[in-house]
Amino acid sequence: MFGLTHGEFGRLYMFATLASALCIPFFGRLIDVVQAHRMVALVVPILAGAALLAGYASSLPTLILAIFLLRLFGQGMMTNIALTSTARWFVTQRGRAVSLVVLGHQGGEATIPLAFAALSIAYGYSIGWLAAAIALIVIGLPFAYWCYRTPRALPRSASASLREQLGLPDTQPSMQPEVLPKVPSWTRGQVLRDPIFWVLLAGVLAPAFIGTTIFYHQNYLTALHSWPPQLFAMSLLVMALTTVCCALITGAAIDRLSATFILPYFLLPLGGACFVLAYSGPEITLFILMVLLGISYGIASTLFGALWPEIYGLANLGAVRSITVSAAVLATAIGPGVTGTLIDLGMSLPAQMIFLGVYCFLAAGAMAIASIFLQRRS
Repeated sequence: MFGLTHGEFGRLYMFATLASALCIPFFGRLIDVVQAHRMVALVVPILAGAALLAGYASSLPTLILAIFLLRLFGQGMMTNIALTSTARWFVTQRGRAVSLVVLGHQGGEATIPLAFAALSIAYGYSIGWLAAAIALIVIGLPFAYWCYRTPRALPRSASASLREQLGLPDTQPSMQPEVLPKVPSWTRGQVLRDPIFWVLLAGVLAPAFIGTTIFYHQNYLTALHSWPPQLFAMSLLVMALTTVCCALITGAAIDRLSATFILPYFLLPLGGACFVLAYSGPEITLFILMVLLGISYGIASTLFGALWPEIYGLANLGAVRSITVSAAVLATAIGPGVTGTLIDLGMSLPAQMIFLGVYCFLAAGAMAIASIFLQRRS
């Protein structure tokens, strides 16, 4: 497209993604002051317009704008709206609720690319993007607007705590005793000055950086290990199923034990996956890799939907989550670029995975220390 090489398009994609990551903190805080269904009414049409731009871009600047909008309002804002609203509405069963939201994300990853590829092969990629835009407007927008517009009645303890954090009067009579601890709401500035937040962020970035790197370089890896290309596609299904199962298990565990208790464990299988890839050979190791990735993804996806409200409260949750979403998007942009450059300089990806695996285990140790401090602070 437009005469771009794979490397040129990769750099274009990286810079557009970086630009979207810088904008997410400014847009993400809107969910704290605008009702969720109104945010859906704003974000979904823009995302549909971005899909049309991507499919019918007539110039390179238009394509760059399309990628920027897709990353900002797709992975950035849609994720932030879903997880922030879920964390606010479901308090006593927050882990299970977040894990169910994660199922939608995983289901989309498993089905939408296949549907898009089938449409693109049969009718051209422009029709694929057109179908995506129509689906967003005809199905996604009315359904999501209706779901998010439905009033939610919080439990008495959670409702009273949230009203206090937002400075609203308590108009609901006491129906049950206070059973949940009140979590003070931190502002985004206070969160950025919290040393523990930066320790946690070091762990948040690892799955996004490593996972995107592996998927981006899948052709390189299959050629390097002489794996059949179709084997990689089959292994993705194994990863998706593992992710779903672990997300549901993690949700129940968080409700029973707390998110801070689960925190030290999500990087351990990711570190194991790095070492498996570093020394892999037979085809079976690809499935072992995907199982380990699925375990880590399943734990992390649910964990970080429930962790931030547990630590930093609910009133400014959208602003807080926008920082972490922005950082994760940055990691997905930087990972393929950095590792690809090192490959060009002669350092193979399996060799790089050794260092990434060591990083995961060191970060897991840091998460364990942070977990102790967080439990004492709460």
